Amino acid sequence: MSLELDDVPAEHRPAVRAALAAAGVADGHLALELVGEQRMRELNRVHRGRDEPTDVLSFPIDGRGPQPAGPRELGDVVICPAQTADLTEAAVHGVLHLCGYDHETDGGEMLDLQAEVIDRLRAAVADD
Repeated sequence: MSLELDDVPAEHRPAVRAALAAAGVADGHLALELVGEQRMRELNRVHRGRDEPTDVLSFPIDGRGPQPAGPRELGDVVICPAQTADLTEAAVHGVLHLCGYDHETDGGEMLDLQAEVIDRLRAAVADD
């Protein structure tokens, strides 16, 4: 199996790949969508009970039950560019959530890993 990132805008694929690699995920499909503030507010209200836009939401696919043919479904990441200063960081953050990380309960592990991934991405860009 391999990663299927056709539903991720090309400019965000390096960040998505780096986050997946850091989380030890080598195969699967995920989608990443950029949305406006109204849509993000609606998603945040429906799924988290918060009636305000936010920067990034992740919707992991429940891993129980039989998987369809093809790559396993990791889930969806939704980003509101108007609510984030750094789209790369938002992409990494959302993907780590899809991989099971939760900064609200893990004692800093997710945010430390996120910082490492961002640092590596920035170093790679600086080297080019």
